[in-house]
Amino acid sequence: MELIGYMESPYVRRVAITAQFLGIDYEHQELSVFRDYDELRTINPQVKVPTVVCDDGQILMDSTLIIDYLVSRSGSEALMPSEEAEYVHALNVIGTALVAMEKAVQLVYELKHRPEELRYEAWIVRVTQQMNGALEMLEAAVGAGRDWLFGSEPTQADINAAIAWRFTQLHFPDRAVAKNYPGLVAFSARAEALPEFKACPIE
Repeated sequence: MELIGYMESPYVRRVAITAQFLGIDYEHQELSVFRDYDELRTINPQVKVPTVVCDDGQILMDSTLIIDYLVSRSGSEALMPSEEAEYVHALNVIGTALVAMEKAVQLVYELKHRPEELRYEAWIVRVTQQMNGALEMLEAAVGAGRDWLFGSEPTQADINAAIAWRFTQLHFPDRAVAKNYPGLVAFSARAEALPEFKACPIE
């Protein structure tokens, strides 16, 4: 299996870290949708990351679908709590983390790739508010003083919350201000110290 895309993408990173937790080996090819557009297009005409090339040559896209595939391959637990109420809460945290990632990615496109004269300030303000709204909800979720949300081991909820926070800090520490999210700061530090996270660095 080959995973294509830079770890700087939170979507690529959530796939890679999940594979680490599940013990699934993969080859990693760093290609960017911006810098390596033509080369990536020869592999996947839709030019989307993450792209996974399966052992039989089939191509998978969308990080959530790829993670579902990895879980089906692993024959192990899905990195989700088994109790129903906790399972639903984990889905809520994952969805919130995905919103934080999505809005931060939109800001990357708007502020780092769109010409300054074409930027839409009202949109930037709105997306920033949405990103921080998601971070506020993640702060409430992780700020209960426990190492992990659902017991002694990280779940997909923990993985995605940590990835979302790290991505916002990589690009927009001035818009997602650390002093407003002390729980996420501590939570992220615990996650980033894990070997599965260290195996997927973004810098």
